[in-house]
Amino acid sequence: MVNIGQTPLSQTTFAVIDLETSGGSPKFGAGITEIGVVKVRGGVVLGTFQSFVDPGHSLPPFITQLTGITDDMLLSAPFIDEVLPTLFAFLGAPEETVLVAHNSPFDMSFLKAAALVHEYPWPNYLTVDTARLARAVLDRDEVINCKLGTLAEFFNAQTSPNHRALDDALATVDVLHGIIERLAGHKVRTFEEMRSFPSKKKRVKRPISE
Repeated sequence: MVNIGQTPLSQTTFAVIDLETSGGSPKFGAGITEIGVVKVRGGVVLGTFQSFVDPGHSLPPFITQLTGITDDMLLSAPFIDEVLPTLFAFLGAPEETVLVAHNSPFDMSFLKAAALVHEYPWPNYLTVDTARLARAVLDRDEVINCKLGTLAEFFNAQTSPNHRALDDALATVDVLHGIIERLAGHKVRTFEEMRSFPSKKKRVKRPISE
């Protein structure tokens, strides 16, 4: 069996995922409305996955304003229990694929909640949070924050994030690759070294006044 932790980053298969949802937490009844995934290895896109998802209720107006997704767009969309088997098949086995997301605890909370409700065993995927890693490798004199839009601009992403799942996943791919280049400067070569890379790094303090 392949030890994914010891696999060089250049040979690691990453599934970069982004979700759009109807609210901030599955605990309060919010559901997934769109899933976008880009699978990459060695800088090459292996495939993409995109699906609208019917959350089972109407969208709050602020969500429609934020994402551009409307109730009409979701009328013929599958429910999440129909999407999960296809999604898991695309992601691949947890021994072969690492999940990547920007602020991954948010995305994982929705996916794990959906799997639990619909009695799908959750594959024990290893995960990478690009927001956490960005805070570890970038200083405040380089970026003012670690939001996806800020990082996409900093790393010259080819796709601008726009609160749509596949576009945001594509932008996160470029952010991930930019972070991996930075990690190489810290002699981080394998996935295990990436996972254990310090989550906190001494940040450059801005002067109180110029």
